[in-house]
Amino acid sequence: MNIFLVILASYLFGSIPWALVIGKVFYHKDIRKEGSGNLGASNAGRVLGKPAAVSVTLLDAFKGFFAMMLAHFAAPEITMIAGLVCAFGHCFPLFAGFKGGKAVATTYGLFLGIVVFLHGHWFWNFVWPILLFFAILYLCRIVSISSLSAILIEGITTLFVNHNTQITVSLLILWAFILYRHRGNLVRIKNGTENKVKWMG
Repeated sequence: MNIFLVILASYLFGSIPWALVIGKVFYHKDIRKEGSGNLGASNAGRVLGKPAAVSVTLLDAFKGFFAMMLAHFAAPEITMIAGLVCAFGHCFPLFAGFKGGKAVATTYGLFLGIVVFLHGHWFWNFVWPILLFFAILYLCRIVSISSLSAILIEGITTLFVNHNTQITVSLLILWAFILYRHRGNLVRIKNGTENKVKWMG
């Protein structure tokens, strides 16, 4: 019973569309109707500005961390699974017509959850992917490439750091899911029309 409730709670918490909430409450805008229409931090920043992007990033990341924290205390055997379910909820939110974001920020919440609840290495499982993201972003100026590359590298290297196959497999499954969610971005990258960040460098 605990497992079912934790999975349900993880999905529902992941379903909270913070980009939509912040846009409507503080900016009186529905970001689904502007920019890329995506309910994620990148589009929030594009439509609402940098403060909104930072807020959405932190809140979306907390969703993944919270789901793992809940599982850790209520059903520890599914701690990693709860994080994955939360990411799924972020992408297909009950509270936003099942049209959500791409789970990148939520994944970084999972990285922190691995450190805190699964005894991961604080540098390799949390700081390293953040450094990777910004280093790659500095080189290419494209958020989607930076996100996908950093998450993939983290998924691979975590096997050698934690020696935990379950974590590695979970992260690689999550990366494949995020890759699928970025299929539109990949087309734009191929066509040379993907948006580039303008605030860096």
